[in-house]
Amino acid sequence: MTTLVQPRVALALATLRSMRWPIGRLGPYSCVLGFLLIGSASLALSRVVLIGWQWERVDVTDSLWSMLLQGLRSDLITLSLFAAPTIVLLPLMLAVNRLNWWVRLASGWLSFSLLVILLLEFATPQFLYEYDSRPNRLFIEYLVYPQEVSAMLWTGYRGTLALVTVGLVAAGWLTVRHFNKYRECSDRWTARTIMLVWPIVVIVLFVMIRSSFQHRPANLASFAFCDDAMVNSLVTNSAYSVLSAIWGLKNEAQSEIYGQMPAQEIVSRVRNGMAVGMGSFTSDQFPTLHRQVASVRRERPLNLVIVLEESLGAGFVERLGGIPITPHLSGLADQGIWFEQLYATGTRSVRGIEAVIAGFPPTPALSVVKLDKSQRDFETLASVLRRAGYRSEFVYGGESHFDNMRGFFLGNGFHDIVDREDIVAPKFVGSWGASDEDLFDKAHERLVSLHESRQPYFLLVFSSSNHTPFEFPDGRIELHEQPKQTVHNAVKYADHALGGFLKQARASKYWADTLIMVVADHDTRVYGDELVPVNKFHIPGVILGADTQPRRIESTVSQIDLAPTLLSLMGIDSEHPFPGRDLTRTLAEFGNQPPLPAPRAMMQFDQNFAWLQDNRVTVLVPDGEVRYFSYDRRAKELQPAPAQDPEVARNALANVLMPAWLYRDRLYRVR
Repeated sequence: MTTLVQPRVALALATLRSMRWPIGRLGPYSCVLGFLLIGSASLALSRVVLIGWQWERVDVTDSLWSMLLQGLRSDLITLSLFAAPTIVLLPLMLAVNRLNWWVRLASGWLSFSLLVILLLEFATPQFLYEYDSRPNRLFIEYLVYPQEVSAMLWTGYRGTLALVTVGLVAAGWLTVRHFNKYRECSDRWTARTIMLVWPIVVIVLFVMIRSSFQHRPANLASFAFCDDAMVNSLVTNSAYSVLSAIWGLKNEAQSEIYGQMPAQEIVSRVRNGMAVGMGSFTSDQFPTLHRQVASVRRERPLNLVIVLEESLGAGFVERLGGIPITPHLSGLADQGIWFEQLYATGTRSVRGIEAVIAGFPPTPALSVVKLDKSQRDFETLASVLRRAGYRSEFVYGGESHFDNMRGFFLGNGFHDIVDREDIVAPKFVGSWGASDEDLFDKAHERLVSLHESRQPYFLLVFSSSNHTPFEFPDGRIELHEQPKQTVHNAVKYADHALGGFLKQARASKYWADTLIMVVADHDTRVYGDELVPVNKFHIPGVILGADTQPRRIESTVSQIDLAPTLLSLMGIDSEHPFPGRDLTRTLAEFGNQPPLPAPRAMMQFDQNFAWLQDNRVTVLVPDGEVRYFSYDRRAKELQPAPAQDPEVARNALANVLMPAWLYRDRLYRVR
């Protein structure tokens, strides 16, 4: 009996050894699939461990399963990015009949990639413990100083370093052993079969990298779902976080392209221009941090709504010298605090957001809404109001992760985001999301609910209908021109929707204790053959609601002045780093008496920075050159002018160097 069993067992074992490993049936693509599976499992395990460690903060979000599913999504993005180069290279290797080279190269690259990904995960717990976040921009900055970092790790974290080293060595050994298995799988497919499957693999990887069938691919903001930045960071993986930070480095152009200035002089000039008493500044470390006492005293501070209108320049507003396609907005000139000479700081929505919501001046870099260092602990109106007990929400008809808005807002004071997914049964949906009417209906719904809760609130409402391709519902307006989808018709529709919202708001209970500001983020199509086309930065702005008395402000005003002015009108004393001016204390139109600081505005146009003061424009261009112009407000043209007061140019330089400094050293916060 024994003699019969032994041959059968031997035969069975031989059969098992000869069976193909299931993944191996995918030929040369088996190593990519194996990489995706092992990487996903490893990253999921790491995320579960981190969530368990931080369970107390995760539990309050009640979003565990969503975090795990969205985490898998971010993992597939990361792993697909690392796998893509090998797939792109495959046809070339086939063309020169070197498939065996490709297999070795792909296995080596994927092994190395997996080790890098795991190394970042091993480094995450200690980084999370120290900085309350996954490895990010700060992690990259530390790599610039290997000697100091090595000494720090050896001195203070030997135990952690030993565990990470052991774990990484074990992972490396297992990884190399595993990927060696794939080298025997490539010769089971013909070149023809490989190339027939290749387009399918490319499409699958592309879909996983983009991770969205919407208009925009997924980004870091897509995974922000709550106002705890640390919990949001757990959703992604550390490799994704670091790659996002590296990608962001290219957008951080330095303001030093305009020249240099001693730090002490920068601080002195910027502080003098803020027009607050020197005794109001509360810190030597944070140059612009100061105490602001509201000029309006109230028993109970007002609530706040800011309606940020997409691409609505002064050229569309008859009361500002534009064409008559915004009758509702123009009609507000006699109903509230109306700004005749308000200027945007830039040409993009995110630049308008940073100026209006964060009171932050422009720089030649990308807006801080998109930059890495400002994704948390960066002061905004929402964070100021949060300390005062307010609830802040962002309401948008489109996808809030666009331009990283969701991530920036949730990391800097906002409690919740309401976007396209939260608008049930919209009347009309275009390329940029639900129509402005749907947006305002949702905003009104939130305002009624917040008012009934009796908790102070701040609502930021951002429109989108006035954006190319200019889609809006039929039958709402009498078209200004044909065809329908033009900027003029879209602006007229946006004005129609705004008028409907304000009519509804006036009839509501929240109107009596809510300040409402309507302001544009920027003009549409900022262009011209001038160094800075100042006329295309001119935008409308008006403050309404509560007990606001009609007033025309004819002085020059910058978007960065709005945040401190609104805080004062709301009756809120606060401490913040906003360098803009409280206009209720600096403009003659509010009853102030001379001597007063000269009204000014600042504008960033590509690499050129303009400083508008009175009718003089000082333009800083790269390499330290200064150009001087006079501005004809009626003709809306710049005229070359002789050299002006060099002090004005020095003030302009100080005010473009300061925000870059505040961002770079993380000084735009309250301690």
